[in-house]
Amino acid sequence: MNSHDILHSKVLDRQALLPRLNTWRLRDQKIVFTNGCFDILHLGHIDYLSKAAAAGNKLVVGVNSDASNHRLKGPGRPINDERSRSLLLAALFFVDAVCIFDEDTPYELIKLLRPDVLVKGADYTIEQIVGADLVLSTGGEVKTIEFLEGYSTTAIETKIRNS
Repeated sequence: MNSHDILHSKVLDRQALLPRLNTWRLRDQKIVFTNGCFDILHLGHIDYLSKAAAAGNKLVVGVNSDASNHRLKGPGRPINDERSRSLLLAALFFVDAVCIFDEDTPYELIKLLRPDVLVKGADYTIEQIVGADLVLSTGGEVKTIEFLEGYSTTAIETKIRNS
């Protein structure tokens, strides 16, 4: 399998992702899930995702669809389309799978995937993290990760506009 095929094999819909998760579970791999828009991939994202990956053996990233991103972030967003955002994330060696979701939250995706570890940024409390109840009810863990100071898509967007 060449690198192009590997890249595309990591972007999966929900139904295609389930058999891969089952294989990982049979191999006692700890599955970590996180999500976001990841509109303009930057150092803050890389830092966050690498730390999320370190919380287990396999990292699955849920990506807000274009429609979901627009509803959450407003006019002018997303800047990059869902396919581009997903393939950029899939190119990271520590990301094992990427799944686009159209809902405003990943609750239904988390319910389906049943990750062992759910990770979000430390700007959330455990009580505010969507799906934390599902993960904790099955004996899983919910973790928060501090963001790398000074890096955000909004800050980059503002810097570009002010240039």
